[in-house]
Amino acid sequence: MGFAETLDALIPTVAALAAEGLSPATGGNFSVRAGAEWFFITASGCDKRALTPADFVRVPVSGALPTTPPAPSAEAALHQRLYRQDDRIGCVLHTHSVPATVLSRCSEAERLVFVGYEMQKAIRGQTTHETPLALPLFENTQDIPTLADALSRRWEPDGLPYGLLVRGHGLYAWGASVAEARRHVEGWEFLLNCMLQERLLEGRR
Repeated sequence: MGFAETLDALIPTVAALAAEGLSPATGGNFSVRAGAEWFFITASGCDKRALTPADFVRVPVSGALPTTPPAPSAEAALHQRLYRQDDRIGCVLHTHSVPATVLSRCSEAERLVFVGYEMQKAIRGQTTHETPLALPLFENTQDIPTLADALSRRWEPDGLPYGLLVRGHGLYAWGASVAEARRHVEGWEFLLNCMLQERLLEGRR
């Protein structure tokens, strides 16, 4: 799949997520694989509601990140590590929602666990609401290679469940295609919103 084809799928997806408030103030970063050796990621500081192909930077799956303008997202190294961890990953989407940010700050655990939500089945491999679904939590840092190393240390034989939270920061979700990655973003964000609303209601009882 070529550059134009991959971005034809990604650009409207990012615009839709931004319109839903998941990428405020140019926040978030989004990438898509383009063959075995390369991926394209949003450049730093661009408006995610109005992307064009010029707003993407080509980055190697293995090797040094580009240093000449336009600069790739500051979190390109984490996307790069995900593509290296699993060659089946075709797209990585990073959103900044209020529920993801707040809940990640309200728990000291290494994961948030969801049980009993029908929407758990939006995540690939999850066939019933009765099976616990855990979303890993990672500490935030401006040192993205350190965060990437933490990801690798916690990577399981079957991978992570198509998503992770960075504390006080936001959600990363991925999939084999742009469409699957978007489904995982929407599924995780729905579950996070439900959990936040439940905790707010519990506090009013």
